[in-house]
Amino acid sequence: MRAMSDVPRVLFLCTGNSCRSQMAEGWLRALAGGRVEALSAGTDPHGLNPRAVQVMAEAGVDVSGQTSDAIEDYLDAPPELVIAVCTHAAENCPTFPGATRVERWPFDDPAAATGSEDEVLAVFRRVRDEIRERIATWLDEGAAPLSLER
Repeated sequence: MRAMSDVPRVLFLCTGNSCRSQMAEGWLRALAGGRVEALSAGTDPHGLNPRAVQVMAEAGVDVSGQTSDAIEDYLDAPPELVIAVCTHAAENCPTFPGATRVERWPFDDPAAATGSEDEVLAVFRRVRDEIRERIATWLDEGAAPLSLER
């Protein structure tokens, strides 16, 4: 069981916890300035995608030390907010005890991109930038339902 934190915990959820949720965790940590604890997990975790690490590093955010965790790891000490970044994860999200709220912010799966390495990386970069923009806007608007102070 995890210790209670002084700041709200936000967990980004996707299926594999390899790309989208990892990028979202990194962006929230980078953009929130310690106002929240950023976490990520998957309904079927299968490791951090090296391309996600690469494109985040290009943007100045190091996610290489993050781990690919199972959503079940958070059931005993649930976060205040779960943000599902893919439809499959939202549909397969377990019910958390207490007052955990679940929101849906679906993004394309960059791991499903096909083509040349440059074309695949372009999809990773686009999704990375879309996630950054969504998180930055959410924080600027007060991060509902957390009501964070700026």
